[in-house]
Amino acid sequence: MMRQYELVERVQRYKPDVNEALLNKAYVYAMQKHGHQRRASGDPYFSHPLEVAAILTDMHLDESTIAVALLHDTIEDTSATRAEIDELFGPDIGKLVEGLTKLKKLDLVSKKAAQAENLRKLLLAISEDVRVLLVKLADRLHNMRTLHHVPVHKRLRIAEETMEIYAPLAGRMGMQDMREELEELAFRYTNPEAFHAVTERLADLLERNRGILVEIERSLEELFRKHDINAVVKSRQKKPWSVFRKMETKALSFEQLSDIFGFRVTVDTVEECYRALGAIHSTWSLVPGRFKDYISTPKQNDYRSIHTTIVGPSRQRVELQIRTHEMDKIAEYGVAAHTLYKDFGSRTTVPGHQISKDTNAYAWLRRTIEALSEGDNPEEFLENTKLELFQDQVFCFTPKGRLIALPRGATPIDFAYAVHTDIGDSCVGAKVNGRIMPLMTELKNGDEVEIVRSKGQVPPAAWESVVVTGKARSAIRRATRNAIRKQYSGLGTRILERAFERVEKTFTRDALKPVLHRLARKDVEDVLAAVGRGEISSQDVIHAVFPDYKDERVTQNAPAREEGWFNLRNAAGMLFQIPGRSSRRKTKGRDQQQASQPQDGNSLPIRGVSGDLPVRFAPEGAVPGDRIVGILQPGSGITIYPIQSPSLTAFDDQPERWIDVRWDIDEHNSERFPARLTVTAINEPGSLAELTQVIAANDANIHTLTMARTAPDFTEMLFDLEVWDLKHLNRLISQLKEVSSVSHVERVNG
Repeated sequence: MMRQYELVERVQRYKPDVNEALLNKAYVYAMQKHGHQRRASGDPYFSHPLEVAAILTDMHLDESTIAVALLHDTIEDTSATRAEIDELFGPDIGKLVEGLTKLKKLDLVSKKAAQAENLRKLLLAISEDVRVLLVKLADRLHNMRTLHHVPVHKRLRIAEETMEIYAPLAGRMGMQDMREELEELAFRYTNPEAFHAVTERLADLLERNRGILVEIERSLEELFRKHDINAVVKSRQKKPWSVFRKMETKALSFEQLSDIFGFRVTVDTVEECYRALGAIHSTWSLVPGRFKDYISTPKQNDYRSIHTTIVGPSRQRVELQIRTHEMDKIAEYGVAAHTLYKDFGSRTTVPGHQISKDTNAYAWLRRTIEALSEGDNPEEFLENTKLELFQDQVFCFTPKGRLIALPRGATPIDFAYAVHTDIGDSCVGAKVNGRIMPLMTELKNGDEVEIVRSKGQVPPAAWESVVVTGKARSAIRRATRNAIRKQYSGLGTRILERAFERVEKTFTRDALKPVLHRLARKDVEDVLAAVGRGEISSQDVIHAVFPDYKDERVTQNAPAREEGWFNLRNAAGMLFQIPGRSSRRKTKGRDQQQASQPQDGNSLPIRGVSGDLPVRFAPEGAVPGDRIVGILQPGSGITIYPIQSPSLTAFDDQPERWIDVRWDIDEHNSERFPARLTVTAINEPGSLAELTQVIAANDANIHTLTMARTAPDFTEMLFDLEVWDLKHLNRLISQLKEVSSVSHVERVNG
């Protein structure tokens, strides 16, 4: 276990003016508080915060962060309190320790809602002070290094949590070395067989290629000396998890991988980066499509480097990364590197105490935090954040030259939403590099994208399955929900207007505002949508607005069923007529005078399932030309029945659910409508083929076919069809009756 003076010495190496008193006090306090506590390994518990502190000294962090690391478990696991830590170490350190205490019980592979809430807390805490993340990652890294001491049944959960959240989060913050070690440690437990197989293959490959690696290093060093470039060349090998993931995602065998080995070239200045690149490309051939300049266009996590692949010495494919020493530090430590020096141009170690919030990594974090305020449910937030964490990137440009970083596989729709939500919502087309391209086009590095917009556009719900960014997916879901809510709100408005008119009152939206509390809704739109969904009846709204109103109608249900026309009142207060059967309802005065004719002029227009209202058809279907009636289904809109459907008897005692509807079909309509037929035909080979040929010849579509009953001589078949209208259906029925093998054809009405 590291001694007190050793910890101070580690910090002094990069910060000579270290506050020794603070570190000594934190060391002693934490050691005393943890006392005789033991870890699963049997080691003193204090060894854990001490190792976390040591990891952070490798990142050259200031003494305040090191002190927080020493203290991070004291409030959670000992008698220490926030007030005591504030008094001894100051409120800044106390706040960080308390923040880490709240995150101590993160269980990111538990139920989705709880997982999302914990991730939300973590990201919010990081956004306030990134040192929370640095200590949390160091804490997780030491726990992963000692995971073999944890009971077997807990290892997989902790490893999955590390692979799902902490490793990608370290990568997003630019801490690549931390990410790689976390991934490798987690890989060991999430898939031990694959881990050992890949590790053994890599060790064998390194042993066989050691001589070639040394030869390439020497060739590169000699080249740079020739061009008077001061460069350090080091070979590197891909990590086991990186190799395994590439084999899985690209369906490659180990032998097919060509980039297991690479070389990192570090120089002093940006100018030397490009000079080194020129020297390499003028000596060896470039592999086409394998060049990326992350210096001119840095990654979102501030990573900067030049990547190129050449056919180098011995005709080997050689992958190279060229960067400055400063870029190398940022690539290794990410946001933590911004605490190293206030003046990066200086060689003196002037320690910084504040990590800049102007970094690209912080910009990503701010965008992620913004998603918290967009109203998405916890599961969506979790899904979208994981999408952001795991994706590699492509870089595209607006016509004005603005750089937009997107996940690999992104489409122009993702691009539109990345620029602004309003642009995504109004997107109807896109030009990629000046050419009109489908919105599903996968964007590539360097593409210039221009979005074509329309004010009346509403993003289709189907876009959700196309986009890859969390922001786009959230916005599309939100727009879809808003559109559905708007439909229900419009339906609710119509229902209330007619209900108020029936009782000789005038409906206004303002009349609902004072009574929202009575209806248990937060705003007027919620009330209207609830009425449209059938969650609140129009009578409840009338009584809320006019508490003294009394319904003077006398209702008398008669069980008899008679032929003829009978009247029912719908939820909007309009009367409509049902032929053949209904509950008798006696009304007084004005209502009786209205009951003589159907009120088609005041009916709600129905265009089909693709119209403006939330509509679906009953199982027996309905087609234009049928007299129809709508039944309000709480929470799912309106179900349309043909007026003669026996199924309507189930709603005779619920007149408030009946909606007067009418067809409103455009003459250019291209939508078919559902209808159900029962056909009885001779049971012989070829009879079904004859029926389907007639149906096809009449331009009808078979949706489903069921053999309802089969006897030795006859078969009864149930056809669910899609036809244009009633004339079309009747013509089809007539022709089916003419088929020689058919004995009976009948439309099913319920």
